[in-house]
Parts: sequence; structure tokens; C-alpha cells
Amino acid sequence: MPIPLYWSLPFVLLLAAIALMPLVAPHWWERHYPKVAAALALLVAAYYLLVRRDPAPWLAEMKEYVSFVVLLGSLFVVSGGIAITVNSRATPLANVVLLLVGAIVANVLGTTGAAMVLIRPYLRVNGPRVRPYHVVFFIFVVANAGGSLTPIGDPPLFLGYLRGVPFWWVFREMIGLWALVVGLLLVVFFVIDTLNDRKRKDESAEATMGPWLNLTGTHNLLFIAMIVWAVFRPGLFEHGISALRVADVLLSREVIMVAAALASRRLTPPAIYRANDFTFGPIREVAILFAAIFSTMAPALQYLEHHAHHLPIHTPGQYYFATGVLSSLLDNAPTYVTFLKTYQGERTIAALLASPDSSAVVLAISAASVFWGACTYIGNGPNFMVKSIATAAGVETPSFLEYVYKYTLPILLPIYVIVWLVAFR
Repeated sequence: MPIPLYWSLPFVLLLAAIALMPLVAPHWWERHYPKVAAALALLVAAYYLLVRRDPAPWLAEMKEYVSFVVLLGSLFVVSGGIAITVNSRATPLANVVLLLVGAIVANVLGTTGAAMVLIRPYLRVNGPRVRPYHVVFFIFVVANAGGSLTPIGDPPLFLGYLRGVPFWWVFREMIGLWALVVGLLLVVFFVIDTLNDRKRKDESAEATMGPWLNLTGTHNLLFIAMIVWAVFRPGLFEHGISALRVADVLLSREVIMVAAALASRRLTPPAIYRANDFTFGPIREVAILFAAIFSTMAPALQYLEHHAHHLPIHTPGQYYFATGVLSSLLDNAPTYVTFLKTYQGERTIAALLASPDSSAVVLAISAASVFWGACTYIGNGPNFMVKSIATAAGVETPSFLEYVYKYTLPILLPIYVIVWLVAFR
């Protein structure tokens, strides 16, 4: 039975609360957001369990949530045990180099891994001159656009790889768009950071005595590699709980990630966590809000899946904008899968990629899901995590609405229109 569109209302209310309540009633929201999130999440759960009596779509989203929060949490814990200190003044050029390095590393560690490892040293090297735009451009470049060259880089591309998109097809087709988007973002950032640097020379961090780069907690790089390897392992839910053997459980994606986090926590000296001002506050906030997001967006995704084939989208450009807009508001991974499945129909992925016209549509869906996930804090998993870590470190970050009207609309949207003009018009 098709799901009524009005059951997407809890998701809309949750987004409105996340966007508006920190502005309207910040202290009330800080105390009560877990209750609001739980109430909306449970409302949707009750609908699927008691009214529809078909909990499968909701359970599928919650299984995805478990995998999502285990990945994010394990990387958060392990990266918290790596202290990177760069003894250099944070010039605009140095920041551009750091962001470019992050964009490259994101294709090896994934956007989540790169963001978790690099956000603290990035904030630290900017010291007192760090501003909200530093955090926003880090999200734009490292947590999103940078990871568009390999299936490891971003969850939508990894899901495409699992469905048959060749590993190196992504690199071959995306390299030009990656260079265009990352290059334009870095140019805009350099201009903004240069203007800011001229105004605040007195606040710029000066170099200190000692080695240019100091890295402690290097053993945790092994645990990050372990987590990245685990991404390619089957998850706990892929075989069904009743069919799992002991070996399946021990070598499952989630168990390996949790084991890496526990081992990292056990083997890392407390002094490193203190140097990083490590607390569990950011991951707690993300875990609570995204539990509600995954729960309440189940009806919206189910509605989209049932009606996507009726949408008037046929050309690469139409798929690019449709995938992009929904990747900004929903999680970009299920949006990617929905549009890929809709366009694919009964054809194989190999058949799609063999046709230049069909291959262009697959590229449009891939590019939009990765790039446009940067448009809001909820478009891609690392976005909100970066915001939470920066806020916990005492850095001012934009509100949900400010992020959109001050950065997404004037900066990202024109760049994404340029991508459309260059590749998908």
C-alpha cells in the first residue's frame, strides 16, 4: 500500500526544529532536543508497527542508522586519539594547502575519516583567527566534494560500487568535476581568508619553537585503516540475524569498527585526548538527532521510491538537479540508490555504462549526490559531526539556516550551476 505523503510531516517538523529552535529558544533546545527527537522518531515507528503493520521499510532505515552511527562513532573515538600539531602561522595559502590535502585524503579514508582526523588540527592551526567560514569550507571540501574520486570516498559512491559500478570508473569520470568543484571552492576560500587575514593580523597565530609537524598517537592510524577495511565487510544485518554464525558476527563491519574503537581507547594515553579536548558530547548529539532523522525520513524515502518513476526527469541535467536537491534534504546515500534504481530499471549497470547517454545520467546522479550533500548539515553524515566538534571546541558555527542562506546559496549553488553548464546541460 502506498504511503501517504503527510507521513513525511514528522521529518519536516524535525528539520524545522533543528533549523529554528537554536535561534528561537537555544537554551530550551539544548536541554530538550533529545525529547523532541525521540517523540518524532517514536511517532513514525508506531505508525509502521501498529498502523501499517509493515515495519520492514522503517527497520531498513534503522539498520542503516546503526551502521552509520557505528562508523561515525568509531572514527570519532579513534581520531580523537591522534594529535596533530602544525607549528606554522595559518596563512590563507597554508589553509588552502590543508584543505586540498584533506580533499585528496578523503578518497582514501573516506570523507568521514578524513574529516574526523583533520578537523581538530585544522581548527588548532587557525587558533584565534578561526571563523565560521573556516568550518563551512572544511565541510564543503573535505567532508563532501573531496571524496568524489573513489567509492571509498563517499557512501553514495560506495553503494554504487556494491551495485556494479566499477571502482575506477568513478575516478575516470569524476576527476574533471572534482578538479572543477574543489578548485573553485579553494579559490573562493582563498579570497575570503585573505580579506579576513588582512583585517586580523594581530590575531594570527604565530609559529612556535619545535618541529613543523608533530604527530602523536600514530598507532591509531592502524585502527583507522582497520575501520576503512571494515567498510568493505558484510554488515551484521546483511544475512539476517537468524542466519548469522559466530564468524559472521566477529568479522562483521560493525563489530570490527567497535573493536577498533575499543582497542584505540584502551591503548591511547589520556594525555592525547586531553590535548584534543576530547569529549563524547559531539557524538552524543549526532547520535540522538540522526536516530530521529533516519526514523522520520523513512516515510519520505518510501514515498520517493514509489513515485520516482512518475517524476518528469529524463535528461542528465534533470537527474542532476533532482538528485542534488533531495541529497541536500535527505541523506545522500539512499537518494543516490533511489534514482539509480529508478533509471536503471531492468538493465544491468554494465549496460548503462556502455551507453554514453546512460553513462552521463549515472555520472549526474553520482556527482549530485556527493557534491550537493554539502548544502545542509544533514546532507552528509560528517557535516553535523564537524559542526559539533567545532562547537565543542568553542568555535562559532553557523546555524542551520545561516549555513544555507549565507554559504550554500551564494557560494555552492553558483558552483553547482557551473557544473551543470559544463557537464550536464
